[in-house]
Amino acid sequence: MITLVLLNCSEKKEPKKTVSKEINKEKKVVKKKKEKKIEKRWDSLNYQNVESFLKEFGKQNQETRVIIKTKFGNIKLRLFNDVPLHRANFIFLTKIKYFNTTVFYRVAKDFVIQGGNSDHTYTLQQRRKYGNYLIKPEFKKHRTHKYGALSAARDWENNPNKLSSPFEFFIVHKRNGAHHLDGEHTVFGEVISGFDTMDKISRVEVGIDEWPITDVHMTVEILD
Repeated sequence: MITLVLLNCSEKKEPKKTVSKEINKEKKVVKKKKEKKIEKRWDSLNYQNVESFLKEFGKQNQETRVIIKTKFGNIKLRLFNDVPLHRANFIFLTKIKYFNTTVFYRVAKDFVIQGGNSDHTYTLQQRRKYGNYLIKPEFKKHRTHKYGALSAARDWENNPNKLSSPFEFFIVHKRNGAHHLDGEHTVFGEVISGFDTMDKISRVEVGIDEWPITDVHMTVEILD
């Protein structure tokens, strides 16, 4: 079992709760072909080609700012370019709308809020679709688990290479940071606004497994 922010999907207790006419016709054909091409490219990601896929996707999708919308308010994040695999992965999952059916499934007050999982069928289908791939760590000495750091969750058991979960992430809510996690989890971004939203989420009632009694749903969108 992953301790602290280290829980992964398979070990997380299952919740109980309750993406002229001639001219118009030509345009439609072109658009349809383009969409088919993009879908085929996105479908090619799997556990065997993770690194090459994310490197290429990152070149074509260089966005670094995203927003997480919740009923408590918004959290704006900046993703770091010096951790290219993790940045590209988060942008990829945002663009296929994976996060939009997930929740903040773990809230540890004054420590972290953790998201990227849910009990929705779509969530499980997406994880299976891409083979539950993992990402190699991208540790940087200057990227620490300070207050507001965005980091990748991972399994601590049978994971000597400290591979990251691509689907689950956490945000450090501890004011003086959680630096015992430095070199253990890949920090790939930071909060740039919405600290008050983090505070509100941290105060929700949770069960013994730290899963909020009332789900905190999220919608993640790219800003630029």
